Amino acid sequence: MTATQRLSSGLTSTAVRTRKHATALLLAGSLLALAGCSDSNSDSDSSSKPSPTAVSPSPSSTVDAEEAAVLAAYTSSWDAHTEAYSKASSAGTDLRKNTTFEALADIENNLSAMRKAGQVTTGKPALHPKVVRVTEAKIPTATVTDCVDTTKWTLIDKASKKRVPLPTSRLIKYVSTASLEKWGTKWMVTKLTAQDQAC
Repeated sequence: MTATQRLSSGLTSTAVRTRKHATALLLAGSLLALAGCSDSNSDSDSSSKPSPTAVSPSPSSTVDAEEAAVLAAYTSSWDAHTEAYSKASSAGTDLRKNTTFEALADIENNLSAMRKAGQVTTGKPALHPKVVRVTEAKIPTATVTDCVDTTKWTLIDKASKKRVPLPTSRLIKYVSTASLEKWGTKWMVTKLTAQDQAC
């Protein structure tokens, strides 16, 4: 189950019933897997853009620069993912900056379902990411684990601005893992996987 699909399972009730989702995101990072082309249905209202997601600093002062770069890429991907969901469009977002085509595909599918249902999100998820592993190789890789809290990330009907009822069985806080690769000097989210596990 991808992070984006987990989000969608909580965010797009119609899409959830018609196909099995794994999530969101987030975002976004599969959270976030888009179809590779920007959508022309974008809102120009910059006030609807969510503010960057806050990440609590690690209590350890020995976090190395590579881990910090991994967390920055992961958080940036989620921020763009959250912005895309707030307008049901990836147009004008930074999703491609830190998220690969594969990861973006799922997000784009979910955004399409949201547009058809006339739904967008308000607020943002709270993230608590930790770098689990950084592996040196020809293409360095990293794994991030997170507890994604969607308590203040709400799905609404775009026209009425009313909250969309969601299944009571969905997880509000769930474990998510992300895979990243270092392309040159830049870390990219290649896959987001939401676990069927509360945190």
